[in-house]
Amino acid sequence: MAREGEVIACHTIEVWNEQIKAANESKKLVVIDFTATWCPPCRFIAPVFVDMAKDFLNVVFFKIDVDELQSVAKEFKVQAMPTFLFMREGETVDRVVGARKEEIHQTLKKHGGVASA
Repeated sequence: MAREGEVIACHTIEVWNEQIKAANESKKLVVIDFTATWCPPCRFIAPVFVDMAKDFLNVVFFKIDVDELQSVAKEFKVQAMPTFLFMREGETVDRVVGARKEEIHQTLKKHGGVASA
C-alpha cells in the first residue's frame, strides 16, 4: 500500500485488487475518486483530493480512471464523474457525486476521518 498521505492511482485490475484488499484489511476508511482525463470538474478537484490525502492520514485514498478500469467503475455503479465512494472493510458507506469539496470533507469527517493538525 502507498505511504500515508498519498493517493493510490490504480491503472490495472491486478494492482486495484491487490491494493483494495490491503486497504480493506487495514480496516481504515477508504475513499475512491472515480475520475476521467476528459472531465473538467475531475481536473479541478484532483489537487484538492491530494491535499485531503495529506490531511486525513487515517484514510486510504484511491484514484481510478473510469476509462482505464471500466469494470471497477461498473462494479460500483459509477454513472457520473467525479464520484467519490466511501468504503469500510469492503462495504460502501457513502458517496458524493460531483466536485463538491465541502461535501467530500464533511463525509470524510462523518465516517471517522481525522484531519491531522
